[in-house]
Amino acid sequence: MSDLSTVIEVAGALSAAGVLGYAKARSPRVFWSLVGAPVARVRFTVTYRATMDVCGLTVQPSRLRAFMVRNVARRQDVQPVPPQVRRVRYSSIGMRATLRLPAGLEPADVAAACERLRHAWGVHSVHVVEVKPGFVELRMTGYDVLRRVKMPRRLPRKLTAGPLVVPVALREDGTAFVRDYQKIPHALTVGANQSGKSMYQRNLISGLAKLPVGLVGIDCKRGVEQRGYAPRLSALATTPDEADGLLEALVGEMEDRFDLLSSHGVPDMWGLPAKLRPVPLVVLVDEVAELFLVAAKKDEERRDRMVMRMIRLAQMARAVGIFLEVCGQRFGSDLGKGATALRAQLTGRVVHRVNDKQTAEMALGDIAPEAVFAATTIPPDRPGVAVAGDSSGGWSRIRTPAMTPAEVVAVCREFAHLTPHLAALAPFRPVMPAAPAPAVPLLKPRPVTE
Repeated sequence: MSDLSTVIEVAGALSAAGVLGYAKARSPRVFWSLVGAPVARVRFTVTYRATMDVCGLTVQPSRLRAFMVRNVARRQDVQPVPPQVRRVRYSSIGMRATLRLPAGLEPADVAAACERLRHAWGVHSVHVVEVKPGFVELRMTGYDVLRRVKMPRRLPRKLTAGPLVVPVALREDGTAFVRDYQKIPHALTVGANQSGKSMYQRNLISGLAKLPVGLVGIDCKRGVEQRGYAPRLSALATTPDEADGLLEALVGEMEDRFDLLSSHGVPDMWGLPAKLRPVPLVVLVDEVAELFLVAAKKDEERRDRMVMRMIRLAQMARAVGIFLEVCGQRFGSDLGKGATALRAQLTGRVVHRVNDKQTAEMALGDIAPEAVFAATTIPPDRPGVAVAGDSSGGWSRIRTPAMTPAEVVAVCREFAHLTPHLAALAPFRPVMPAAPAPAVPLLKPRPVTE
C-alpha cells in the first residue's frame, strides 16, 4: 500500500512539473502568475539590500542620518543607504517597483546596473524609467513579451491624451508604443525585405483610419501596398508623375492653411476655433527611394521638385497639421541631393532588421548612437521587431502585432465615412475598389425522377 502511495505521489509530482513546463513554453503569462511572480517577489524582498550593495547602488549616509544612528539607535555600524522602495506592483507580465533615490545617485546609475539586477532577481528584463526628480521605476518583465505580442487592453491616460495618438506596437517592457503626431510630427521607418515594415504600416493605418484625419498615400510601386486602402484615402499617387502633382497640391494646401493662421493671428492650427480648424493630414510615403531614383537625365528636374517639396513639408507643415510618414529599405545620402536634409527633419525613427550596419547608422546614428548595435542584432526569424527612437535620445525595442492586409482593408471600409474631401486633393482621389462579392453556395442538383 505504501508503494502504491509513493507511485501516486511521484506521478502527481511529475504531472505537475509537466503542466508547469508546458505552461512556461506555451502560456508564459500563466506560468508567471502561478510560479514566476511569487518566486521573484521573494527574491526581490529578501535580497534587495544585498543586491543594491553588490551592484554599487548604495551611498554613504548623510551626517544627520549617521548622527541619529549613533546617538538615537545606539548603533556604531552605519551602513550605506540603498534606494528606498516606495511601492511594488505585480501584473500578468512582470512587476514594477518605485524607488526613491538617495542623495548621490541618479537614474543613469540604476540604468547601468539593469543587467546585473535582471540576473540577481531572475527576471527576463529590467528597465528604468524616471518618474519625477528623485524617483525611478523599475519595470521588470517575467518573460519575453515580444515573443507573442499582445497589446494591453487599457492604455494609460497620459499615453492617449491627444487627438492624434495611435497605439502601434508593444515595447519590450510591456507598455504600448504609440505614435503621437503632436509630439513627433514626422517619422522615418526603414528595414530590409521581410523585416516587418509592412506590418508596422498596417497597424499604423488601421489606427489612423479610426481617427478624424485625412490620409494621403504615395506608393510608386503602382499602388500595390496602398490601393486597397482607397476607401479611407483622400488622395493616392501610384507613379512618380502623380506623386509630383500630389506633392505640389500638398504644398499649396499648406500655404493656404498658413494664410488662415496668419489671418487669425495664431501660431498653429490648434489655436484656431474648432469650426475653422482644418482636418489633419498624414502623408504615407511607401518606398521613398522611388521618389529619388531616376532612369534618365530628363527625370532629374522632376526628382528635384519632389524632394524640395517634401523638405518644405517636413520643415513647416507641422504647424498646419500635415505630417509625414516616410518608409523605405534604405535612406541615406547615396539616394541623391536632399536626402540628408529630409532625413534631418524626420525626428521619429523606427528601424527594423537591416542588411548592413550603415543603414542602421543612417537612421539612428544622429539621435541614439547606442541603439545602432541593437538594430543590427535583430534576428531574421522575428519579423516585426524594431528599434524605435526619437530626438530625445531615448530608444526601445518594439514589435508590432500580426495583421493581414485583408484586416486593414476591412477597417478602411468600415471607417470610410470619416474620409474628408479636400478640394486641393480632389484630382488625386482614388477610385474605390469593388467590394468582394459574397460567396454564393452551390445548389445541389436535384435527382432526376422518371
